Amino acid sequence: MYACMDAASSCYGYTDEGVMIAAASDVIWNNREACGKQYRIECTGPTNDGVTQPCTGQSVVVKIVDYCPSGCAATIDLSQEAFSVIANTDAGKIQITYTQ
Repeated sequence: MYACMDAASSCYGYTDEGVMIAAASDVIWNNREACGKQYRIECTGPTNDGVTQPCTGQSVVVKIVDYCPSGCAATIDLSQEAFSVIANTDAGKIQITYTQ
């Protein structure tokens, strides 16, 4: 899943942190401790019937710059630029694996 990162981020306000960025859900947020940590993300498959083979076979490293609020459907919500490296953006949401 990708997010619009045009507003101030929870970690860095309006500081430009580039485009390979992401928001962390409660799973890894840990009261802002996720801020600045980098994760290697890989697409492992689709979550819906829209795009049956969304993965590109590549991985991407992103920096956590924001919080994906409670109820966020994603563990890590990628910027559109980061998402497009690992998957077809038409998929919207994908299964991933991640390592710090």
